Amino acid sequence: MATNVQKNTNKEEIRGFAFQKVNYLLLITGLIVLLLGFLLMIGGGSEDPDVFSEGLFSFGRLTLSPILILLGYVIEIVAIMYRPQEA
Repeated sequence: MATNVQKNTNKEEIRGFAFQKVNYLLLITGLIVLLLGFLLMIGGGSEDPDVFSEGLFSFGRLTLSPILILLGYVIEIVAIMYRPQEA
């Protein structure tokens, strides 16, 4: 009975870290895409509150940035769930 417990703990120790290099690269890529999406959303305001700015309705702010943010979150989920093949 004690040998079964010993074998199970050895298997857990051999595994090592939960994330591999690929996971960390995917995490960093997802963070960069998220940051780019949020940066595209910034700006477009007017210096004078009495003057209307068309920059509020640009393609980058209304379409591209939400797509990038969604893509960044998908990359983050994939980076967390991805398990590299064991050699």
